[in-house]
Amino acid sequence: MSSIVIDSPIGFIEISGTEEFITSAIFFDKPPTPSADSTPQLLFKAANQFQEYFSGTRKEFDLPIQQNGTEFQQKVWAELCRIPYGETISYLDLAKRLGDVKSIRAAGTANGKNKIAIIVPCHRVIGTDGSLTGYAGGLFRKDFLLRHEGGWPNTNQISLF
Repeated sequence: MSSIVIDSPIGFIEISGTEEFITSAIFFDKPPTPSADSTPQLLFKAANQFQEYFSGTRKEFDLPIQQNGTEFQQKVWAELCRIPYGETISYLDLAKRLGDVKSIRAAGTANGKNKIAIIVPCHRVIGTDGSLTGYAGGLFRKDFLLRHEGGWPNTNQISLF
């Protein structure tokens, strides 16, 4: 597994993967040390796509991704990838899309275990009441990403609990 680190408007992002797949994209406040292995071309492609995303010229990522998880987690992450750029859905909507409104907590937990930030857009899931809740990278990053995509007009609906 190799990694590359990029600087973004909301902190450093360590992108990890192989020649075949991106396996994680994780935020850091301080730059982590990238792996000393040779860097696969795919990681450079991912870094370029992140730069395009933050510059506003890319709305969809075109990268092969793979992360380990249960069958349910895989379903959740696949559903997250269906949320269009600039749009949000609630955790309840996510559970409904998965076919079981009772799975709302499990869907939220799976959403929080996503290790491929932005590419698998877990930041596009908000509270049922329209509040900004839960984001492993920090709510300030989620707020930035939603505003960047034009999908977050709310200004005072951040719920820290």
